[in-house]
Amino acid sequence: MNYNTCFHLRLALFISCSVLCLAMTARNLNSDQFALLEFKDLLADPQNVLANNWTASTSVCRWIGVSCGIIHERVIALNLTSMNLRGTIPPYLGNLSFLLSLDLSRNNFYGLLPKELGQLHRLKILQLSFNSLNGEIPSWLGNLHRVQRLQMTNNTFTDRIPQTLVNMFNLEILNLRFNQLSGQVPSSIFKISSLKIINLFSNSLSGSLPNDMCQHFPKLEELYLSRNELSGNIPSSIGKCNNLQILALSSNQFMGIIPKSIGNLTRLKELYLGVNNLEGQIPEEIGNLLSLEMLNVQAIKGLTA
Repeated sequence: MNYNTCFHLRLALFISCSVLCLAMTARNLNSDQFALLEFKDLLADPQNVLANNWTASTSVCRWIGVSCGIIHERVIALNLTSMNLRGTIPPYLGNLSFLLSLDLSRNNFYGLLPKELGQLHRLKILQLSFNSLNGEIPSWLGNLHRVQRLQMTNNTFTDRIPQTLVNMFNLEILNLRFNQLSGQVPSSIFKISSLKIINLFSNSLSGSLPNDMCQHFPKLEELYLSRNELSGNIPSSIGKCNNLQILALSSNQFMGIIPKSIGNLTRLKELYLGVNNLEGQIPEEIGNLLSLEMLNVQAIKGLTA
């Protein structure tokens, strides 16, 4: 085979591959567009935000709230926060296989989370706060191993927090405040070493905290457990959460003494222990908390300084 023949063969092969790749990219992008159009058709959109913008005549990458990746040109982010959208979350979103971030917060979504969202294996951010979503927090959330932020505050989720959240080993923020969750805080949560913020404020959680709760929390900075029905002692191991800056345990049923180990939390800025059944003296070790800006120990039964 001479040089010219070889060159033309390689050129033809390159052109064929390029055309094929472009065709595949277009087909995949069309599948993303189809999924989003199906999603739009099932929603009430009183402000016509999507109706006037999400049209088949425009590239999906130019739609409001949609971001596409540079390399694959697939939909990687969907941010529809505060658009007054109403309806259930359709299963079609589960077909956005390159999605990294999904933010549907501050709308009027209601009903259950579709199991198809468990197919979004690339997802890193899931924000569904300030809606009217209900039912159990589904166990399939544990399949989303790459999620770093799980925020579903101000909904009406009920029942227990699933143990499967331990499978989200990249999770940094777990925010489920202002729901109607009950039962014990799963022991699995206290084994997610990547967590920086846990916010379970204002639910109906009960039971006690594990004695070794700070054994696996090298990065924990904020822990909000106030306004629940938690009981038992405040674990003495709390002093091992070395990076803790906010500790909120008020308005529960904790009993016993304030552990001296709290004095080891030298980065602590806010400490809320009020409205519990604690007793005894405020430990002198709290004087070690030189960064402390807020201390709430009000209405603690029998507590003396």
